[in-house]
Amino acid sequence: MKRIFLCLTAFLTVMSCSRINPFFAEWDTPYGIPPFDEIKEMHYLRAVKFGIRQQSSEIDAIIANEHEPTFDNTIAPYEHSGEILDRVTGVLFNLSESDATPSMQRIVEKVIPLLTEHNNNVFMNPYFFDRVKKVYEGMDDAGLTTEEKMVVKKLYEAFYANGIALDEAGQARMREINGELASLEQTFGNNLLAQTNAFSLLLTDTSEIAGLPASVLEAASAEAAAAGRNSTPAGGPWLFTLHNPSYVPFMTYSARRDLRERMFKAYSSRGNNNDRSDNKDVVLRIMALRIEKSRLLGYETPAEFILSDKMAENPGNVDAFLGRIFPAANDKARKEVLAMQAIMDEDVVAGLLPADSTSVIRPWDWAYYAERVRQREYALDEAEIKPYFKMENVRDGVFSLAHEMYGLNFAPIDSIPVYHPDVEGFKVTDSDGSFVGVILTDYYPRSTKRGGAWMSNFRSQEISEEGEDIRPIIVNVGNFTKPTPGKPSLLTLDETATMFHEFGHALHGLLSKCAYKDVSGTSVARDFVELPSQFNEDWALYPPVLKRYAKHYETGETIPDSLVSKITAASQFNYGFMTTELAAASILDMRWHELTSVYVPADCPFASSTAAPEGAEPAFLVINGEKIATGTSSELRLIDPVAFEQCMMSEIGLIDEIIPRYRTTYFNHIFAGGYNAGYYSYLWAEVLDKDAFEYFKRKGLSSSVAMSFRHNILEKGGSDEPMVLYKKFRGAEPDTDALLRARGLL
Repeated sequence: MKRIFLCLTAFLTVMSCSRINPFFAEWDTPYGIPPFDEIKEMHYLRAVKFGIRQQSSEIDAIIANEHEPTFDNTIAPYEHSGEILDRVTGVLFNLSESDATPSMQRIVEKVIPLLTEHNNNVFMNPYFFDRVKKVYEGMDDAGLTTEEKMVVKKLYEAFYANGIALDEAGQARMREINGELASLEQTFGNNLLAQTNAFSLLLTDTSEIAGLPASVLEAASAEAAAAGRNSTPAGGPWLFTLHNPSYVPFMTYSARRDLRERMFKAYSSRGNNNDRSDNKDVVLRIMALRIEKSRLLGYETPAEFILSDKMAENPGNVDAFLGRIFPAANDKARKEVLAMQAIMDEDVVAGLLPADSTSVIRPWDWAYYAERVRQREYALDEAEIKPYFKMENVRDGVFSLAHEMYGLNFAPIDSIPVYHPDVEGFKVTDSDGSFVGVILTDYYPRSTKRGGAWMSNFRSQEISEEGEDIRPIIVNVGNFTKPTPGKPSLLTLDETATMFHEFGHALHGLLSKCAYKDVSGTSVARDFVELPSQFNEDWALYPPVLKRYAKHYETGETIPDSLVSKITAASQFNYGFMTTELAAASILDMRWHELTSVYVPADCPFASSTAAPEGAEPAFLVINGEKIATGTSSELRLIDPVAFEQCMMSEIGLIDEIIPRYRTTYFNHIFAGGYNAGYYSYLWAEVLDKDAFEYFKRKGLSSSVAMSFRHNILEKGGSDEPMVLYKKFRGAEPDTDALLRARGLL
């Protein structure tokens, strides 16, 4: 009777609150899209607190169940718990990335400690764990499906990862660590956004815009106008920023080496300017806590802990994998430098550069001279290509490929609530007309959006307690070239590939056919999650696909065969650089997470001048399972993050003309994005992706092969072990050389 009364009270509370807070009730919107027009900032905190109380009560009810623990009375109820919390966090954390206003950042700063404490309370609850453990220990004899076993295994391991086996003092410390880490990771991302927005380059003289195409100048002029700069008779001013749609074309085409150097140094020093948003101390504190956490859990390094449940299994396997790729890529990059230096030498002869030792390729020269080499060797000019890559046409190409391969159909959804005017919505249906899900696209940069591109969920796919298949609401976010008053958005080849890439993640979410949200969609091992995205990206510039969507934005003319041939011929151009910077960043990530301490002997080359506290232990690097000393002095000091990065890159022989794709102080993937000790996964998954792509090309765009990929990979999420799923699709182990062939490294 008491439980009935409590449930009735909770129901009446929700009904009352729903009148003033949209998170407290199901959304009466098309397809359940969040009612962004009704959601106010004041709603988030209250909804999070209520959602935490709701899920806590649901877990209490699981624990109070007097029957022997089973999947149906313990695991399944947990999987269906937290409905309101899922709803509010799905909106909050998506918008905190794509529309991170200062007020939104403040809300997240208040919410993160609450969610961290709630997570600790769930996964340090001994009574809940006792029930989960009993299900785990008996699951082989309980007649569970493979998916159900994966759900149990994932939940059981989450308890251990959160310190359920620790004593009371250890758990108390783990709570402190988790709380501080969550806050620091948010700070890192906020600092990076602030640093990216802090710099701009305003050009007012025509001598400063030498080499820049008209389309780039038009975009820069629009950027200046948006910033309140009045136009001049010369057509300026022109404003360039560190956001990729502005930064990349400037570095590619600007003939002003001094300005390229200025832009490059601003970009590559983000988070390293000794100001309020500097990230060096944040990095060191994050690493100190991650090391302490891994040691509490019985692991020597964070990398060992993090990789224990991944496909790679351990840091040694990752080190060996990257150790095979990096030297080949670095050697190819050295050859690419020679071709660029030859053109720079011609500029010296022509009097465009001084005839002295400074006229050698530096990192701020790479994009500019690589483009000139490409134009000379392949007669391929991005300015000639871009008119065929109108954003809407590329998106149509993405949709068309999904239709041909998987039978999907896409229809615009008009009059839906959106969180920004740039957002568009599409209803996705299957070949039989059944509803698949919704995808929202948000493609243009703004000052409140973090850099890069990503896929996320506003709602994940799952089967409800009542047996209803809850279909997902997916969002693809990018930072692509914006339209201007005179032109639509015209994408670069790289932006085109990125759109296909992120849509591969979207397909993984949209096509999910799992029962439980913890394994549905992209809830897979991190070094498997990039397979669908990179596989979809491979089709972007595949000639038969390319010719279907690449239409001139003015004439509607299909891209001519001559241009397609040039794009194909140049498909492996600059791959030495691209693979080297990617592998270097992956190695840098591993080295940070292969540390045993953030304090090193004073004679270590990456020691700072800050003395270590009493009782500090000296750092070792654990590489390929070998413990490598970082110095011999008994005096310990804090690591200098910049010096550490330089030493690690020098140790692997990274050429001077290249820096890692992400330097430490703006490596958002690993210090705020969940890819810690995991950036290698882009290359790891590419082994599978390139093997799959070669298989498709041999078989043709066969419907049976495509549907096998859909049924065995895209629909399965994390409902089985990754390699089991891949071999079911492929019928064989992947060819590990497929990656090296695709990148021209064999």
